[in-house]
Amino acid sequence: MVEFEALSRDVGRILQALSGLMFVSIFVSVVWGEYYAVPGLLISGGITLVVGSALTRIVSEEVEIGKLHGMIIAASGWFLVAVFGSLPFYLIALTVRSNPAVLATPELTPTLDAFTNPLNALFESMSGFTGTGLTMTDDESVLPHTLQWWRSFSEWVGGVGVIVLTTAILARPGSGSLTLYESEAREEKIHPSIVSTVHTIWWIFLLFTFLSITLLWLAGMPIWHAINHGMTGLSTGGFSVTDGSIGAYDSVVIDFTLVPVMILGGIAFPVHYLVLQGELRNFYTDLQTRWFFVFLALGSGVLTSLLVITGVYDSEFEAFRYGLFQFVSALSCTGFQTAGRLGPAWPAEAQLAIAFAMSIGAAAGSTVGGIKLIRVATFFKGTLYRIQGVFYPDTVIRRFELDGRKLSDEEASREIEEAAIISFLWVVFLSVGTVVLLLVVPSGPNQFTLENVIFEVTSAQGNVGLSAGITGPEMPTPAKVMFLFNMWIGRLEIIPVLVLIRSLFETFDGYS
Repeated sequence: MVEFEALSRDVGRILQALSGLMFVSIFVSVVWGEYYAVPGLLISGGITLVVGSALTRIVSEEVEIGKLHGMIIAASGWFLVAVFGSLPFYLIALTVRSNPAVLATPELTPTLDAFTNPLNALFESMSGFTGTGLTMTDDESVLPHTLQWWRSFSEWVGGVGVIVLTTAILARPGSGSLTLYESEAREEKIHPSIVSTVHTIWWIFLLFTFLSITLLWLAGMPIWHAINHGMTGLSTGGFSVTDGSIGAYDSVVIDFTLVPVMILGGIAFPVHYLVLQGELRNFYTDLQTRWFFVFLALGSGVLTSLLVITGVYDSEFEAFRYGLFQFVSALSCTGFQTAGRLGPAWPAEAQLAIAFAMSIGAAAGSTVGGIKLIRVATFFKGTLYRIQGVFYPDTVIRRFELDGRKLSDEEASREIEEAAIISFLWVVFLSVGTVVLLLVVPSGPNQFTLENVIFEVTSAQGNVGLSAGITGPEMPTPAKVMFLFNMWIGRLEIIPVLVLIRSLFETFDGYS
């Protein structure tokens, strides 16, 4: 039975870091003159800080954590971040609805009013911090600037990871930092010290964020839009401040400017570090980066061909423009859309091609969701390795080569097994989500089809955010709850969440 009291210190630190993000966001409210939003942020930050500080004081001594504890901290920490991160949505919407004269609140729009439903606020928060981008808003452009910022800020932080943020700000002494870092679906280190690694990751991320914002501003976006889309594009989150995502601009320049921004978010941070150090060969020697570019070239080519053949667009250039953008958006798990709601607009073959890309994702160690390319490569190369082994005598000593490493049979089995387990669980929960959605959403020739449902569930679990039109405030409650679970397990690669759930059951059994 796991002693959760011993793990509370690290969860409390995560919430303390989150409260700091809320207090910092007050600056945005003041700049835009949205003083009515300040009390909601102050209360949200105060509640989160009090709870986080209380959790850090439950135990009086530092507790050395193992892999099991790290997974539990990661899973519970991410869920609580989503819960407390929903408070700004809920409290600001509630403030506007109650309309206190002293705060000069604006008119309550249906988009903002949706967040007075706590489940919608939680959905938006979970979608933000997990970098998913599916939304409960009907029109993002009418949201207060404070909430536009909070949505983008949550994706920006969540793209790197709330544990990475916490480690950077409130460094945990001892080996616990490494355990927590690995439990957040990360493995490769840039430096021997994990604290130095996360600091370097943040410096790289800040540099690329500034670069992305600058490029989008030069491409013609208003500066506020460039700030938000630069943050959510690089973090491969996909939240927008317009009604219609990137398609609202109808700009070829903006579309092609965002493509490299999304690609940057899909490449692992250690590769970025080496490239910035002048080792450009890592763009083609690193296994995941090489596969990423191959998948992008092949996938966008196939998707463009499908759009040309089915005649969705008037010209081949338009098919290429939209096909390239949407495939990059899907494979990088960003979720920006230029083609509107894909459900009624695109043929089933194109939707399934996008769903395939969303399920794969890009590089582990980046900001993306999905199964990850390293697991696809491991599974593919491992299958070939096993088949080839049949033709060798038992006396031959073979080595499984993976990303420059030569592994023994035992090491190869462990790597292949892990990739197979994650892939299997991914398909299992994708199937569960699909069944739930089929049971609760309207289906039929004039409603949503099976490919629409598979597309939407894959988008949620892959932390992508592309939509066929199913997700919205009117979506049935069981579907919202299922998507909350899909987004949560997708960000943490399933196993930490299952470990947490099992530990909770064991704890309850122990107390009963």
